Amino acid sequence: MVITKEQKQQIIGDFRRQPQDTGSAEVQIAILTNRITGLTSHMNTHKKDYASRRGLLMMVSRRRRLLDYLKRVDPQRYLDVIRRLEIRK
Repeated sequence: MVITKEQKQQIIGDFRRQPQDTGSAEVQIAILTNRITGLTSHMNTHKKDYASRRGLLMMVSRRRRLLDYLKRVDPQRYLDVIRRLEIRK
């Protein structure tokens, strides 16, 4: 459920646009996707954990807003991120 420092560095390395990039939309979307995946598996086990469910919904909403921004600014980058992360639209 918790993303380790090494996992986060790996994700940033895979999705960054420049050598010092740590906060672009693609990186943020990739990190959120990793956290959403972990929390989804937690929710499958603990169905009545409503506090975690609220956090999961907030993360999904934040990722959706970032994806909408990316689609508006640069549609090709949006399609690349969707394809690489295998997010359904």
